[in-house]
Amino acid sequence: MTVPAAVVVVATVVLVVILSRRHRPGEAVDELDDSTASLLALLGESVVVVDSSDEVVLASPSSYCFGVVADDAVVDSRIAEAVGKARRGGHRVRFDLTTSTPERFREDAESMGGGSVVGDAGDDGSDVSGVSRPNWLKVTVGPIGRGFVVVLLDDVSERMRFMQTRDSFIENVSAQLLEPTRSMERLASSLESGHGDETDLRRAASRTRRLARHMDRLVNDLLLLIRAQEPVDAAESNRLALDVPVRAARDDCALEAKERGVALRLTADRVVMVHGDGPQIRVAVGRMIDNAIRYSPDGASIDVTVGTSTAGDRAVVRVIDRGAGISREERPRVFERFFRGSNQSARTADGVGLGLAIVKHVALTHHGGVSVWSAPGQGSTFTLSLPLADGDS
Repeated sequence: MTVPAAVVVVATVVLVVILSRRHRPGEAVDELDDSTASLLALLGESVVVVDSSDEVVLASPSSYCFGVVADDAVVDSRIAEAVGKARRGGHRVRFDLTTSTPERFREDAESMGGGSVVGDAGDDGSDVSGVSRPNWLKVTVGPIGRGFVVVLLDDVSERMRFMQTRDSFIENVSAQLLEPTRSMERLASSLESGHGDETDLRRAASRTRRLARHMDRLVNDLLLLIRAQEPVDAAESNRLALDVPVRAARDDCALEAKERGVALRLTADRVVMVHGDGPQIRVAVGRMIDNAIRYSPDGASIDVTVGTSTAGDRAVVRVIDRGAGISREERPRVFERFFRGSNQSARTADGVGLGLAIVKHVALTHHGGVSVWSAPGQGSTFTLSLPLADGDS
C-alpha cells in the first residue's frame, strides 16, 4: 500500500469514529467540528458524507465544482446509485466517472486548477464559449456505520489531460512534419533521375516551398507554446501599458490585411496597465488578429479594442470580425491544439491549428482568460482578459 493510500485509509477510519461519536439517533448535523475539518484537510481527495436519509451532511467544496453535489443532495445518478448499493451491501464500490463543471462554478474550478479557461467576451455575456473540459474522477463509495456513507472523489483530470495532450501532440506533429519531408524526397528523386518535364518540377518545387513554410510556422508555434508555460507574476519590472503590445501586433498583421483589402481598426480609449510579458502578449494578440483576417472575406473590416471589463476589474482585448463564424458544436474546441474547424477554405487550408492554443496558454500564464462569441454568418469576437495592474482599477 502506498503512503497516500495508507493516509486515506487511516483518515477514513478516524472519520468513522468521529461520526459515530457525533451522531446519535435523531440528531441532526448542524456544523462541521474542528477535528472533522482537520481530517478532511488531511485527505488528498474530495469527500462527501451522506446520512441514512441520503442527505449530504459533509462535502468538500470541490464536490460542487465537479457537479456531484448541489444543495444538500448528491445529484450525480451513478454516485447516488452507488451510495444505496454500498449501504445495502455493506461493501465498497469503485468506478470511474466523468462529469462537467456546472456553469456557475467554472470560474472557481479555474482557480482550483480545474482546467477551465474563462473570459469576459462581451457585455451581454450571451452565447459565449470558453474552454470547459470534463472532470475525470476515480470514485470510491463505502459505508461507515450508523447509515452514513462516504464518497471519495479522486480527481485525475490533469493526469488524463496530460496523457491525451501528449498522445495528440505526438500524432499531430509527426503527421505535420512527415508531409514536407516526403515532398522534399519526391522532388529530390525527380531531380536525380532527370525524369519529368520542367512544368512538373516547378509544380513540385512550389509545393515543397509551401510545405517548408508550413513546417517553419509549425516549429515557431511549438517554440512559442513551450515558452508560454511559466506563470508571469506581478512585478514592477513587468508593468506595461496593454495598448503597446497590441499596437505592435496590429502592425505585424498590417501587410497581410492590406493584401486582402481588410481594414484593421484599433481603439484604445484609455491607458490600461497590466503585469505581463510584452512579447508574449504581442504574439497572442497577433494570432487573434491573424485568425480574424484568415476567416474574413476580402474587403472586410476587423476591430481591435483595448479596455476594461464591465466589472472594471480586468483588462480586455477584443478582436471582432465579420467573417464566417463558428458553429455552436465547434466553439468549445477552438482553443485546443491542432483543432481545425470544418469551415476551411483554400486560404486557411495551410493553417497549423496552434494559433488559438497559443492565445490560451499566454492567457493562462498571465492569470487571465480567453473566450469566444460567434455565430455562423455573423462573425466572431475573441476576447483576451488579463488582471489589471495594482492601482489601475
